[in-house]
Amino acid sequence: MKQPTSIPRATDKLGVLMPGLGAVATTTIAGVMLARRGLAEPIGSLTQCATIRLGKRTDNNTPYLKDYLPLASLDQLVFGGWDIFPENAYESAAHAEVLESRHLDPIKDELSQVKAMKGAFNPEYVKRLNGTHVKEAKNKAELVEQLREDIRNFKKDNGLERVVAVWCGSTEIYVEPTEVHQSIEAFEKGLQANDPGISNSQLYGWACIQEGVPYANGSPNLSIEFPAAMALAKQKGVPLCGSDFKTGQTLMKTILAPGFKARMLGVQGWFSTNILGNRDGEVLDDPASFKTKEVSKLGALDHIFQPKTYPQLYGELYHKVRINYYPPRGDAKEGWDNIDIFGWLGYPMQIKVDFLCRDSILAAPIVLDLALFMDLAQRAGFSGIQEWLSFYFKSPMHAPELYPEHDLFIQHTKLKNTLRWMMGDETISHLGHEYYD
Repeated sequence: MKQPTSIPRATDKLGVLMPGLGAVATTTIAGVMLARRGLAEPIGSLTQCATIRLGKRTDNNTPYLKDYLPLASLDQLVFGGWDIFPENAYESAAHAEVLESRHLDPIKDELSQVKAMKGAFNPEYVKRLNGTHVKEAKNKAELVEQLREDIRNFKKDNGLERVVAVWCGSTEIYVEPTEVHQSIEAFEKGLQANDPGISNSQLYGWACIQEGVPYANGSPNLSIEFPAAMALAKQKGVPLCGSDFKTGQTLMKTILAPGFKARMLGVQGWFSTNILGNRDGEVLDDPASFKTKEVSKLGALDHIFQPKTYPQLYGELYHKVRINYYPPRGDAKEGWDNIDIFGWLGYPMQIKVDFLCRDSILAAPIVLDLALFMDLAQRAGFSGIQEWLSFYFKSPMHAPELYPEHDLFIQHTKLKNTLRWMMGDETISHLGHEYYD
């Protein structure tokens, strides 16, 4: 990325398209609609709630990010999306039962205006869902063209010049990159030939990149994380980021694990299990979809602990993850963690974590932040992988020659320093020697 000399201000409306108009998407949309009416607070959103320190600590210069950066405002956001069920956003939100009527009723009319476009869907990639609101086409190339037309129509109908997309759909079966993913030409041929390696989410990613729409992958799906998509994004000048929103249990892991490592405490075992009853839980009840999520959730600890560097502390770590579908719990997920640690002279200790969280409540501010930051990135002239947004993901995208950074606090520092650099201000090392010279 080259440092921008100036970033055009967001003077007009910004479209936010979401593949998957379910619990996460509708919770996000409803929250924004409530916040811009002054009926609720967008808690959890860095772009709306966080400040950023500029200069020395003694300068006392800490503006809010929303005042410091030329971000689109909440009033400028226009929402749309695709889904395999025909419900509008109000109906979908009511069905998801994340938000109470006291939050849905005041915005019912506005929320009902957000209607789902037909989804591009093949059930072999999400076996527990049977969509009724789906596109028909002779091949995957035609589906991509239909999605591209949807994007163009959405822009035209709403008078938009800029659009971003954030994947909020379900977890697909585990797919590994093959030859079809290695080049633009191979992928285009694969679309024509209905290559089985091209999943539903890849159709959306490809369509968005072709239309110049920044794309954030909120799932662990192989959606844009392959050479052909990255090459096309560079060619089209499109920012990309992903993968898999860091919300519940993995958020806790990336908070706790850096603390253990900072204190050089050993970890012998980390057992994690989850129960949830929303549509995501139903999809993950299928072993093929669970494998996709498992791979995403398992990677963080290995990269944080660096077992090859610290074999005596983390070389024998046993890490197990389980997800169980439990309908009575709905969107209120519960994550249990048993952590076996050891300290001075090898004496064992245990930590138990019981996180009763609300999945969509934790994901919604991430969706908002990514939409605003990705729009900012494109106006700043950035394209390809936006590693500075790793803060939001379980499996952050990164350059092929690098390892992913999973430490939440390093990610947070990187994000804020990137924003300072982007705006032409000094980055902050936190060295602080100047106060004592």
